[in-house]
Amino acid sequence: MKKRQTYLGFTLVELMITLAIVSILAAVAYPSYMNTVRRSNRAEAKTELMDIAQRLQRCYTAYGRFDDPGNLNRCTVYEQMTSIAPNYITTRGRGFYRITITHPGLPATSYTLTATANLAPQTLDVNGCNVLTLTSTGIQGPVPAAPLPPCW
Repeated sequence: MKKRQTYLGFTLVELMITLAIVSILAAVAYPSYMNTVRRSNRAEAKTELMDIAQRLQRCYTAYGRFDDPGNLNRCTVYEQMTSIAPNYITTRGRGFYRITITHPGLPATSYTLTATANLAPQTLDVNGCNVLTLTSTGIQGPVPAAPLPPCW
């Protein structure tokens, strides 16, 4: 009587089915992972915007305005963002954002800080959160449409 030989291992069909399942899972998981990465990197810009706003508020408390006319040593954060090239602040950490300041009129008693994404994956943010703003009155933007998660 001849003994039947058994083979250990996987067939090609089993390997192809496994590969298809793993590919489907990766196709679903990767975009979700990248959204999570972008959302966590956005914290870098939010932290920096709040820090700059706090430093500008100290200038306003001391001098009654956010800019620094005539005396360049009073409000260093404003001078760094307006008169020292390159006229923006790169966020600390990995530098995903550049922060600029604008103020509508003189004297500068109001401002808008704008953090613009300049490195991937933040530049690929499809939710419209690649540009964040913060005004002197505390208004945060942008506010995406209802089904999208908030930027702030």
